[in-house]
Amino acid sequence: MKLIAALASPYSRKVRIVLAEKKIEYEFIIDSPGDPATRVPEYNPLGKIPVLVLDDDTTLFDSRVIVEYLDNASPVSRLIPDDTRARIQVRRWEALADGCTDAANAIVVEKRRAAAQQSSEWITRQQGKVDRALKAMSDELGTRAWCSGDHYNLSDIATGCALGYLDFRLADINWRREYPNLGKLAEKLSKRASFVDTVPPAK
Repeated sequence: MKLIAALASPYSRKVRIVLAEKKIEYEFIIDSPGDPATRVPEYNPLGKIPVLVLDDDTTLFDSRVIVEYLDNASPVSRLIPDDTRARIQVRRWEALADGCTDAANAIVVEKRRAAAQQSSEWITRQQGKVDRALKAMSDELGTRAWCSGDHYNLSDIATGCALGYLDFRLADINWRREYPNLGKLAEKLSKRASFVDTVPPAK
């Protein structure tokens, strides 16, 4: 299979971490939708990454769809529980973490516009989403070792990628000071080979 993704994309990183944890071999094709020569729309009509191309040329897109497929493609290191209640909790964490990333990315995109064209109201609105997501993640994590359940799973991967993206693109948000339990989780995740190998390149 092939993964079409970008090194700096937090959603691509989530899929790459899952691939590593599941020990699934794949061909990594770097492509960014913002590149004038991009071929991403040929694989995903929405023009978004990541895209997983299966051996029969079937394409899967949206990181949440891709990681579910991958978790069922190999019995190694199950990351999404089979039990319905536990499964929903993991997917809820993923939705919260991805939503935090969505809002953070919206801020990054807006700040790249010319200063006169930026909307401070839009930035404030998205910042509010990030702030509420961080508080919710911290409150739900509490003193537990992992986000959902007693073991490392997709909820931790998604949360780690969201926090990593804040460090990468919005380093002025000092979330570690306000939410030390999230900082402790991020520190633990940063030592895993799958996270080390997928750290985005320097800006």
